[in-house]
Amino acid sequence: IEKMAILRETGFFNKDEIELNGIKIRPLDFTAKLLFPMWEMNSSEGDITVMKVTISGKKGGEHLRYTYDLLDRYDIETKTLSMARTTGYTATATVRLLDKGLFERKGICPPEMIGEHSECVHFILEELKKRNVIYRETIETLN
Repeated sequence: IEKMAILRETGFFNKDEIELNGIKIRPLDFTAKLLFPMWEMNSSEGDITVMKVTISGKKGGEHLRYTYDLLDRYDIETKTLSMARTTGYTATATVRLLDKGLFERKGICPPEMIGEHSECVHFILEELKKRNVIYRETIETLN
């Protein structure tokens, strides 16, 4: 974070053109040209996905906080990237959810609309668990 802040503060992410040796360039384009090749994964590397979802509010008169933690890793056996596992498996679980008729709203539906139905959330989390994508749930009572 500190290194990125230094680059930002010194203008490496600016979108306004500057002149360098008679050529106009955007600092952002220069920075991207240098950094992106260094950040590319090669085929022998695996990835991880880390996510934390925190929800707090009142339920039955109690102040509660639900926390869902996910740490997922590249699957060496199937050679499946974690990002593909966590997004693709969620998408297929959602299709299964629709196929079973558990969510019937029509039109464009952001994920939070599905999340309003606990049976839908439970279904998707169970489908992910079958593929070893496991969210750890913590429930806390708040004062």
